[in-house]
Amino acid sequence: MASVSVLEKIARRLRIHSLKMTTAAGSGHPTTCLSSADIIASLFFHEMRYDPKDPFAWGNDEFVLSKGHAAPILWAAYAEAGIIPVDSLLDLRKINSDLEGHPTPRMPWVKAATGSLGQGLSVGVGLALAQKLAGVKARTFVLMGDGECAEGAVWEAANAGRELKLGNLVAIVDVNRLGQSDPTMHQHDLKAYARKFRAFGWDVYEVDGHKIEKILEALAAARKGSSSPKVILARTIKGKGVSFVEDKNGWHGKPLKPEELEKALAELGPTPEVDSKKYVRSRERIKGPKWNDSVEFGLPDYREKTATRLAYGLALEKLGRVNNRVVVIDGDVKNSTYADRFFAAYPDRSFQSFIAEQNMVGLAMGLAAKGFWPFVATFAAFLTRAHDQVRMAAYSFSNIKFCGSHVGVSIGEDGPSQMGLEDLAMFLPIPDCLVFYPSDAVSAEKCVREAARYRGLVYIRTTRPATPILYPPDEEFPAGGAKVLRKSETDAVTVIAAGVTVHEALKAYEQLKKEGLNIRIIDAYSVKPIDEETIVQSVSDTGGRVVVAEDHFEQGGLGTAVALAIPEKKFWKHLCVRELPRSGRPEELLARYGIDAAAIAAAVKSLL
Repeated sequence: MASVSVLEKIARRLRIHSLKMTTAAGSGHPTTCLSSADIIASLFFHEMRYDPKDPFAWGNDEFVLSKGHAAPILWAAYAEAGIIPVDSLLDLRKINSDLEGHPTPRMPWVKAATGSLGQGLSVGVGLALAQKLAGVKARTFVLMGDGECAEGAVWEAANAGRELKLGNLVAIVDVNRLGQSDPTMHQHDLKAYARKFRAFGWDVYEVDGHKIEKILEALAAARKGSSSPKVILARTIKGKGVSFVEDKNGWHGKPLKPEELEKALAELGPTPEVDSKKYVRSRERIKGPKWNDSVEFGLPDYREKTATRLAYGLALEKLGRVNNRVVVIDGDVKNSTYADRFFAAYPDRSFQSFIAEQNMVGLAMGLAAKGFWPFVATFAAFLTRAHDQVRMAAYSFSNIKFCGSHVGVSIGEDGPSQMGLEDLAMFLPIPDCLVFYPSDAVSAEKCVREAARYRGLVYIRTTRPATPILYPPDEEFPAGGAKVLRKSETDAVTVIAAGVTVHEALKAYEQLKKEGLNIRIIDAYSVKPIDEETIVQSVSDTGGRVVVAEDHFEQGGLGTAVALAIPEKKFWKHLCVRELPRSGRPEELLARYGIDAAAIAAAVKSLL
């Protein structure tokens, strides 16, 4: 166990590394590293237990650097622990280095990308919950900045940590008083932060963040504390150790120039001789959960109209029987998304996030980082609240499945605030994210299975109203596919639809067939990746004439995906919602906004 004097030497080494590497990079945030050096030294070389040879060992304590701009000191700690070579620190921010400007899981020890402030505590909640589910005694530590405590997502996470009774979760707030452009909201008023965390049910410890003996006392108290989550409020000085930047505004995100670095190093003194690796401590090898990774849960059995949102819930329940990695998180709408079926069957793997969508996604990131397969469902419109968390989940290479229900004007009387009309535009640009939009219950169940098979983000778009069954139980729906539902040698126009508009397209087909006109109908259930081959061939067969019909706003949805797939659009009609909708019956709204069968038929005729 490292003594206070040893930890002080390690902290000085961390400060020196942070200054040198940011100056070498010509960018970075050295002053926030200087303020947290004593905290990092106390955590990594005294309190935390981890095997430096195995970033995925279940016995490891997890660490989340929520204030991700302090990445240099994290890389410095890894170097001192023997995880990476000390020489590699000077590769900070280089294109061929995993030592990025803000942490991402390209560095295996990093379990979630951070730097979009206010998100790390939610990830920590997920990691601590995963440890609790696995029955291991490891803990999760989250280092936060005081500035990010202005984010509402922090308090969503604080609420969740208490609700889930995560006594193995310890947050440390580096209260260094200064943000990027101004002093922080409470500056050095630790009592203000303490009142907030206590109000959320956390055990609170206030310390001088530059007195290592006090930090160690607080960590020891947190270790022996109650079943509530813990927070250590550490009063620090931004730029600590370098007089000309200490507690001075205007130095955020500014590395020292070479001549300033020389002056700073002179103040800090020579690099102490200490073998930090000797003070890294690990636990005995702990066995993790025994996983069952099956995704085969039998064939669907539907005989009458069924909402795809209900099929989603039924498929989840089936998947849960054969796969114990699956966990389900809900945002207080499980009786609408039908995630309640999973909740009833597997209460120990079901978690209510309440109406806190940002924390819901962050929680899923933490669970996914430990090997669980989170399925997250809410109304599609409400997922937009967590768009930042969703994109950070992508940057974290997270394996999360999202379901957005109640999409488009087809939801009816609830009105525009409840209509997911921007959701495809939110998920389609995200790299490597699959997007499914099933049109019936069979395809919805199969899309759940495909989502489980895929390692990465998946979005499943489900509809509120019940729709007819289109497919036999053994039909397959692989990613990147499409279904040609109607086809003949004399097709005049290709109609591409997904979800509810597939059924409108089929009605239009019957109407036009009576008039002696054949059209080709494609169900583009896989919006991303889209089936370019099928679409391009069909459009070519119909002389370049294509109609796209979707229950989504114009930009960023199915129409955009199809447009990118077709090299030349000779005759093109895009039917979508082009104005702010209002309440009404579903059939009225589909007609009013020009995406029903009559509108599709009219669009077809306009191209001839």
